[in-house]
Amino acid sequence: MAPMKYFYELTVSSSPHAHGKQTTQTIMRDVLIALLPALVGAVYFFGFRALVVTVVSAAACVFFEWAYRKLLKLDSTVWDLSAVVTGVLVAYVCPVTVPLWMIIIGDFFAIVIVKQLFGGIGQNFVNPALAGRAFMFISWAGAMGGTWAKPGFSNAVGLFQTTLTDATSAATPLGAMHAGNMPDCSVLDAFLGNVGGCLGETSVALLLLGGLYLVARRVISCRIPLTFMATVFVLGVLFPQGNDPLTWGALQLCTGGVALGAIFMATDYVTSPVTKLGQIIFGIGCGVITIVIRYFGSFPEGVSFAILVMNTCVVLLDMVGRPKKFGAPKKEAKK
Repeated sequence: MAPMKYFYELTVSSSPHAHGKQTTQTIMRDVLIALLPALVGAVYFFGFRALVVTVVSAAACVFFEWAYRKLLKLDSTVWDLSAVVTGVLVAYVCPVTVPLWMIIIGDFFAIVIVKQLFGGIGQNFVNPALAGRAFMFISWAGAMGGTWAKPGFSNAVGLFQTTLTDATSAATPLGAMHAGNMPDCSVLDAFLGNVGGCLGETSVALLLLGGLYLVARRVISCRIPLTFMATVFVLGVLFPQGNDPLTWGALQLCTGGVALGAIFMATDYVTSPVTKLGQIIFGIGCGVITIVIRYFGSFPEGVSFAILVMNTCVVLLDMVGRPKKFGAPKKEAKK
């Protein structure tokens, strides 16, 4: 009998070979849901203009991404919702009085310069929203941090109003703390958001609510947010600058953009480490740089610049804590 011949068809494809229910769109949708409580708080504290600024920023980001990819004849990616998330986050790190034309320019820088010119989602090496905010702050420092609306004076902030009177403006707690003084607010006020600041970062309680949702949905892990916030708190307690240590540490944690940055920006998949140890080092680094800038820098806030600096270290941090190759010799496993 003649031997039988067997023919096998082998299909080779690029990774990943494991598939799940999560897609970029579902992840970004969960992030937008988690950001909603902070938006409700912003409208409550600062008025209807907070919603207008957020919608305009999100729409501008979607338009710039669509237009860029249309001009270059690339597949449209606006449906993955990543541009919407970037637009919302750019709005959240701006004061409610930011001129609409200014935030649109910041959106252009975030989407076109930082994201698309590097190849689109997954290719940018720093967080687009924070880069857009840094560009706006460097270009228009007065408008980005000159005056801050008092919570509760929502009727005094009109739809197109970009300036405030003495009755409707107030310094942020970080302004006083930058000079080493205890701010004129309680820890509870700072935790709930009843203080001046950027429209999406003032209420730590609402941001934590969104963070818990993301953890429950397994969109993010707790490693980066917890290490980031814990580092800020511990350093505040250790170096209270002559004030009550626990109160000073709590105010360092609850004021500025620590909660917003730790939960929604430092955890960005593209610009954060993938290894567990790398994520812990990343969070600690963000916290340390934040405190160093707040204590010794020219600006009272340091979260945005801290995350951007650590974004540039992600390639190195991904080398820390890498699992060894299973079954490989010791020398090869360490490579």
